[in-house]
Amino acid sequence: MAWGRSQNLSTFVLLGFPGPRGLQTWLFLLFLVAYVLTVAGNLAIISLVGAHRRLQTPMYFFLCNLSFLEIWFTTACVPKALATFASHSGAISLAGCAAQMYFVFSLGCTEYFLLAAMAYDRYLAICLPLRYGSTMTPGLSARLALGSWLCGFSAITVPAALIARLSFCRSHVINHFFCDIAPWIVLSCSDTRGVELAAFGIAFCVILGSCFVTLLSYAYIVATIIRIPSARGRHRAFSTCSSHLTVVLIWYGSTIFLHVRTSVESSLDLTKAVTVLNTVVTPVLNPFIYTLRNKDVREALRRSVQRK
Repeated sequence: MAWGRSQNLSTFVLLGFPGPRGLQTWLFLLFLVAYVLTVAGNLAIISLVGAHRRLQTPMYFFLCNLSFLEIWFTTACVPKALATFASHSGAISLAGCAAQMYFVFSLGCTEYFLLAAMAYDRYLAICLPLRYGSTMTPGLSARLALGSWLCGFSAITVPAALIARLSFCRSHVINHFFCDIAPWIVLSCSDTRGVELAAFGIAFCVILGSCFVTLLSYAYIVATIIRIPSARGRHRAFSTCSSHLTVVLIWYGSTIFLHVRTSVESSLDLTKAVTVLNTVVTPVLNPFIYTLRNKDVREALRRSVQRK
C-alpha cells in the first residue's frame, strides 16, 4: 500500500516534549521505568493465572487478555518515544508512522471492547450467580475475547484507509511523541474533513457504545448489591468488581476527552499531555490495581513468593 500520495514527504519527525537536555533525560527515565513496570507487571499477572488453577476462571481469562493487550499497547508507542528522548531526532518513516498509528488505535479500540466484556462478566457473576456457570462458559468467554480483538482491529481500518489517500506536503514535524491521528493529519495539504468525520464517528461508536454496555452492567450490579441484606455480603460482592471499575474510570476518563471531539487542530499540546495518562500511566497502574485490590491475586502472588 502506498501510504499517502506524498512524494514530497517520506520521513516525519516526532516532536515529543521539547525542552532542555535535563528534561529529556528525566522523561527518558520516567518512560523507561513505566515501560519496564508495565511489561513486568502484566507478565506477572499472566504467569500467576497460568500457574494457579483457582484463577483459571472467565474473570481472570479476560484479565489475561487485558494484560497481554497492555503489553503490546505500550510497546507500540513507548519504545519510539524513548528513542526520541535519547537521540533528539525523532525521525520516523511514513510507513512506520502509519503502522504505529494503526496498532496503537487498534489496540486501544480492543481495550474498550474487552472492558465491556469484563463488565458483562461481572454482571452475570453478581446479578445472576446461579446461572453464571452455565452462561459464561469457556466457549462464550473465548468468543467474547476473540470478538473484542477482531472488532478492535477492524474499527480503525476506515480512518487508516482514508489517511492512506492523503498527501503530506507541509511541515514534517508531528507535534506528539507518537503518530497520533490528530497531529498527523493537520500536516496534510489534502482535504481532511472525511478523515476527521470518520475518526470522530469511530471514536463515538466504539467509546460510547462500549461505555453504554459497561455503565448498564454496573447499573444492574449496583442495584443488586444494594439489595443484599448484610454489609459483609455487599462488601464481598463489590470487591469482585472494584478493580475493574477503577480501571474503567481511569481509562474512559482520559480517552473520552481525547477522542470524542470534532476539531483536531485545537489543544494539541494539551492532548499530548493527556495521552501520557492512557498510554504510559494507565498500563503501569493496571497490574497494581488488580493485585492490590484483588484478594485471589494477592493470595496467588503470596503462594508463588513462598514457593520460590
